[in-house]
Amino acid sequence: MDNLKYAVEGILFAAGEPVKTAQLAAALDTDIKSVNEAVRELKDEYNTSKRGFAIIDINEGYQICSRPEYYAYIQVILGEQRRQALSNAAMETLAIIAYKQPITKSGIEYIRGINSDGSVNRLIERGLVEERGRLNAPGRPILYGTTVDFLRCFGLSTLSELPEVNLETISNGVEDVKAEDILPEGSEGT
Repeated sequence: MDNLKYAVEGILFAAGEPVKTAQLAAALDTDIKSVNEAVRELKDEYNTSKRGFAIIDINEGYQICSRPEYYAYIQVILGEQRRQALSNAAMETLAIIAYKQPITKSGIEYIRGINSDGSVNRLIERGLVEERGRLNAPGRPILYGTTVDFLRCFGLSTLSELPEVNLETISNGVEDVKAEDILPEGSEGT
């Protein structure tokens, strides 16, 4: 188990981004249960020894990241990364996308009652939102959804961890997008 555990650690360290549990199992020629057990042991070791990094669960996988309590020390070496807080408009747009994804820009604007081009563009620039395809409707509008960076930034493993809200109050008149309405990437449609 030690070799498996440290192989998982090496992969996560080298990847620098989330790695799906199934990918780890396939690469290490083992099962998902063994990978999960190896990660659990690594997490316990890191917590017990107060290591400077931790393994987080994200999007059906794992990632190594530095612990928040050491942020100030890390910034002395790396320098302060200038990250402006999201505006209220961008946060509102992000919440709509997170809860209603995939959603078109017109769907966002219908809920907000105002043009959302700037907010959507800022969220894309920050890597919190991405294009998810196109709606099979006139004009083939772009569908938007959240990214893995969104999960990481908000400390979520999956979208199911979002707080529950009454979506009916924010979606009056906005129809849910069905899988059959989404055109594959690069499809020209009719």
